[in-house]
Parts: sequence; C-alpha cells; structure tokens
Amino acid sequence: MARKILAVDDSPTVRQLLRLTLSEAGYEVYEAQDGGEALNMVREQQFDMLVTDLNMPQIDGIELIEQVRKIPGNRFMPIIMLTTETNDGIKQRGKLAGASGWIVKPFRPEQVLGVVRMVMP
Repeated sequence: MARKILAVDDSPTVRQLLRLTLSEAGYEVYEAQDGGEALNMVREQQFDMLVTDLNMPQIDGIELIEQVRKIPGNRFMPIIMLTTETNDGIKQRGKLAGASGWIVKPFRPEQVLGVVRMVMP
C-alpha cells in the first residue's frame, strides 16, 4: 500500500508540482491549500508524512506543525517545511516546532524526493 503524504501550500502550482513528483515516485498524495484545511484533514485521517509551506493564510506552517504534533499518532510523523525562507531564526523555530527537514523554494523534484526518502525510509 502506498504511503500517504499531505502536501500543504497556498500555491496551486507548488501543490501540483509536489503531487506530480511524489505520485510518480509511488506515494499517494493529498492536498490542502492552507494550514486550517490541512489541520482538519490530519484530524480526520492518518498520513505518513506532511510537506508544508511556511507562509500561508489562516494557520502558518510552524503553527500547523505545533498543532499536528498534539494530535495522537502524529508526534513522530515526518514533517518537511518547504519555503522561500532561509533565515536561521525561522529555521530554528520550525525545528523547535517539530519540523523534520527544510527545503528552500524553488526546488528540484529530485531534491524533494531525496529529503522524503531520507526522513521516511
């Protein structure tokens, strides 16, 4: 059975690129357009991994990670931040919230797959 990954980004183009990259590699990909929608989805079903943008409406990526980590069964789920942010302070906040990895946009599909395979072997 394919592993389920939730891709969260307010950009339809980024979600499409993630879906194509990950589904071609054999993952089952679900999409959310913001942190609020993603949080509702995580409450309703179990995912094997979360890939999230940082800057989004409603709930940003760091708050999303903090909330997801509080949901039973998601404490150790791999979560990758996918963002244009390169600031070390923001990266540290993401790590403290529970991010497993960090990818800077723009990204290459093989870069995403490399990080996904590293944190979710």
